[in-house]
Amino acid sequence: QVQLVESGGGLVRAGDSLTLACTVSGGTVTPYNVGWFRQAPGKEREFVAASRRYGSSTHYADSVKGRFTISRDNAKNTVYLQMNSLKLEDTGAYFCAADLTIILSSIRTADMYDYWGQGTQVTVSS
Repeated sequence: QVQLVESGGGLVRAGDSLTLACTVSGGTVTPYNVGWFRQAPGKEREFVAASRRYGSSTHYADSVKGRFTISRDNAKNTVYLQMNSLKLEDTGAYFCAADLTIILSSIRTADMYDYWGQGTQVTVSS
């Protein structure tokens, strides 16, 4: 069973950049589908980005497309979320999730992921 630990959150101004990291232990990240989700206070958890197993493809929510980039460093067993041009509405707790068998059509669905980290807070101020 893998464990996921997020890091890199913080307080930034609108327009700034931030990179989140999701470090995997207890297994190699390579065969896992990895997703980033976020949850703002009073709102449901929403999909942000995902990297298919073996890094075969990447997928983004429309709200972050062109601003966020998901990438893998297999040597470090880590998946990153590079966030540029941050907006106030990007504020929330960011979670990474992993699953071995999730199919492409479900990759944006939080309930389909087996493993979750504890989250890291991102706060964007004006």
